[in-house]
Amino acid sequence: MIFDLAEALWQVDSLRASTETLEFLNDDVETIIEVPTKVVLFNDNFHTFDEVIFQVCKAINCTEEHAEKIAWEVHTQGKSLVFDGNISECLNVSSILEEIGLHTQIIT
Repeated sequence: MIFDLAEALWQVDSLRASTETLEFLNDDVETIIEVPTKVVLFNDNFHTFDEVIFQVCKAINCTEEHAEKIAWEVHTQGKSLVFDGNISECLNVSSILEEIGLHTQIIT
């Protein structure tokens, strides 16, 4: 069932209607969290390999060798899949990568 969050938030009658609105909201939130998502890292001309490798290690808790493979793929292909998981994990990974200005995208 599709739940219109805007309608629930901005129409007083639907907020007072019943607790079913909250149940639908919880169902929708759980569904959104469970959607598999991916973090893609894009190439730029500003960061060194060492900076990218360090930040990838920090973001996904991997070895330097694995991060180096990702950095090399970003350099040669223009982008690389860095992480896949649920949306909250992807947001966390993306925010860590972006701490130093790396460009990322979260896709579903």
